[in-house]
Amino acid sequence: MSSLRTASPRLRSYFKENYIPQICEALLCGLLVTCPEDPLRYLERMIMTIIENGLESLHWDMCIDPLMKQNVRILSETCLEQLFGLDDQLTTPELMIKACTFYTGHLVKTCFGTWKEMTMPHINVEDTLAEKMEKAIIYCDSKLKKFSFHQWYSYTKNQKAKFQGAILRIQKIFQDHRQRNFIAKWRDIVRIRNKIREEELISKHESELKNWKKRLKMKSSEEFASLEPSFSEAVFKSKSMEFDISQLPENAVLQIFSYLGLRDVIICGQVNHSWMVMIQITKLWNAINFSTVKNTVTDKYVVSTLQKWRLNVLCLNFRGCLLRPKTLKYVSHCRNLQELNVSDCSTLTDEAMRHISEGCHGVLYLNLSNTSITNKTMRLLPKHFHNLQNLSLAYCRKFTDKGLQYLNLGNGCHKLIYLDLSGCTQALVEKCQSITSVVFIGSPHISDCAFKALSTCDLRKIRFEGNKRITDACFKFIDKNYPNINHIYMVDCKGLTDGSLKSLSPLKQLTVLNLANCVRIGDVGLRQFLDGPSSIRIRELNLSNCMQLGDASIVKLSERCRNLNYLSLRNCEQLTDQGIEYIVNIFSLVSLDLSGTVISNEGLIMLSRHKKLKELSLSECYKITDLGIQAFCKNSVLLEHLDVSYCLQLSDDIIKTIAIYCVSLTSLSIAGCPQITDLAIEMLSAKCRYLHILDISGCIRLTDQILDDLKVGCKQLRILKMQYCRHISMEAAHKMSSVVQHQEYSCSDPPSWFGYDGGGNPLNVQYTKPFKGVPEVTVKESEYSSTEEEV
Repeated sequence: MSSLRTASPRLRSYFKENYIPQICEALLCGLLVTCPEDPLRYLERMIMTIIENGLESLHWDMCIDPLMKQNVRILSETCLEQLFGLDDQLTTPELMIKACTFYTGHLVKTCFGTWKEMTMPHINVEDTLAEKMEKAIIYCDSKLKKFSFHQWYSYTKNQKAKFQGAILRIQKIFQDHRQRNFIAKWRDIVRIRNKIREEELISKHESELKNWKKRLKMKSSEEFASLEPSFSEAVFKSKSMEFDISQLPENAVLQIFSYLGLRDVIICGQVNHSWMVMIQITKLWNAINFSTVKNTVTDKYVVSTLQKWRLNVLCLNFRGCLLRPKTLKYVSHCRNLQELNVSDCSTLTDEAMRHISEGCHGVLYLNLSNTSITNKTMRLLPKHFHNLQNLSLAYCRKFTDKGLQYLNLGNGCHKLIYLDLSGCTQALVEKCQSITSVVFIGSPHISDCAFKALSTCDLRKIRFEGNKRITDACFKFIDKNYPNINHIYMVDCKGLTDGSLKSLSPLKQLTVLNLANCVRIGDVGLRQFLDGPSSIRIRELNLSNCMQLGDASIVKLSERCRNLNYLSLRNCEQLTDQGIEYIVNIFSLVSLDLSGTVISNEGLIMLSRHKKLKELSLSECYKITDLGIQAFCKNSVLLEHLDVSYCLQLSDDIIKTIAIYCVSLTSLSIAGCPQITDLAIEMLSAKCRYLHILDISGCIRLTDQILDDLKVGCKQLRILKMQYCRHISMEAAHKMSSVVQHQEYSCSDPPSWFGYDGGGNPLNVQYTKPFKGVPEVTVKESEYSSTEEEV
């Protein structure tokens, strides 16, 4: 019960009402005295007995056998002491002696204390109190001093820490100020040096330009002075200039004649006997191209040429030639033939192909595009052309699916790796397991089912263009059916969405992905694609006209695509200067197309930090001015291709910067820039001597003078476009056509979508540039164009 003194009243009341201590005492006494063999059964029987007799009649020895009960006295609260033999200790003489001793000692102590108080003199209470007060005052003073000392110590410690912190802050401010001064001075020095360097470059450029003009004038004066030389001088010059080309080594002669066409080689053989001997070199007739003389060549000459060089011919090109079927049969005499091109030959028949296939078993490349062949020819291919690797059947509409199945019969064309079925609206590719590359350009009928039929092929490259029936379903199992695919061209496939990119993400060998004009692709799909393993190997990515893409995709692109070389974001209108900042982090990038975006000068300044770009297109970026182009070109000395067409705000200053810094430039397009003058082209001609391609269409202020400058300065110029140059005459353009390989010229006014009129004044009405395939303007009589073949 002593343990229940700290218990709750409710628990104690419960123990008391139900006689819990008495029951435990009775049961425990019974166990201790009786010591039954089975205590559990004993307790069970005793509990039943207690229940039967009731709690009111409960006694401590109720569970003890009457024969074993003892006569004990009740001396304490409980009788358990008597059961253990403790009752005798309560009445022993020793205990009585101790009790008497304690009692007498207490009495002695009480009496002695009383006697002491009575006998000892009384102490002055006031003195005692004064002494205690003095001690209390001393203790209080010491405690106050100790408290004050602790307060002072903590205060001084905090002040010292603040002082040290202030010193550190002052030192940091001093160091920062000192570094700012150093950086400011360094920046001023660098600016001065850069300014001096730019002035030196400009002065050097101006001096070179002056020297170039002097040399040009001296050359023109010498040419004028030598217009009517004397007869003796002419004879002397003719003797000094005599040189026999036949004395050159055979390899040099072969290299010279390899640049000539078939017609020119035949004409050279009619000069003299030595020239006729030179054109008899066997290596010169390894490849014969009859397509360059398709309008003048005769069947008789073709037959005689094939009979003469039948053992040396390796490549034959009859593209567009209108020859008799009997003439084409003579191709079978060329036993070593490896490449044959009979595309656009309307006279080619299955019978002629039978003769060719029986005689030429080593053909590797066969082009039958736009011919009238049928399944008979398709049956001959696997029978005779066992080594065929490249086959083009574009726009051949007279064979069927059964003809394609012939490719796998017998020995079959099992080495075939490229098959072009563009425009074959009747064909469905099946059972051509060796094909690794398929082209479907101009075949909008091809659907997802046709794509699935290629699952047996080990495709490496696939190309669709302008197909609206291809959807996301064709890419659903692309990682399982085509695990080795590395080139995917899906241009202008409007049915593709973000789901297609998610399906392409597991591909591990993908290196080239072209999704131009797939307008339904957005940031979500591109980020899912970049999360896959293919993003690490991707080298070329074309996302032109994917207008739903924004800066979020570029952030992911810069994180994942570390080997990306070519990137096209043309007409991605949601791309801003913030996205350009992440493009700078793609260090492997070589070519970048940002045409039609809203990039400004700030984006170009950030892009100038890349310093490794070789190709940049900024066409139709209306927010760009001379400042942005100049900042980019100053840090891009490796630049080879630059397109700033239709940027109306650009002037001659960018050409000056390009001429000074980008001396390795090979291609430049400034079409649609009305502020460009002759002075800019003059500077360009004097410095950019490696220029191959130049587009100045719509530069209405240019005159005939630039053509003379280009002739002298840009010796390697091959392609020149001068559309809508109203101040350039047709005579000057005709003279220039003999210098370049390809030229486009028109002296009419620029179309309305250029954004300005014939005088260079901007138009108030906004015009849209026509889509690809729609003619820009009607060709007039004043327009002139020429190519190398026409010359």
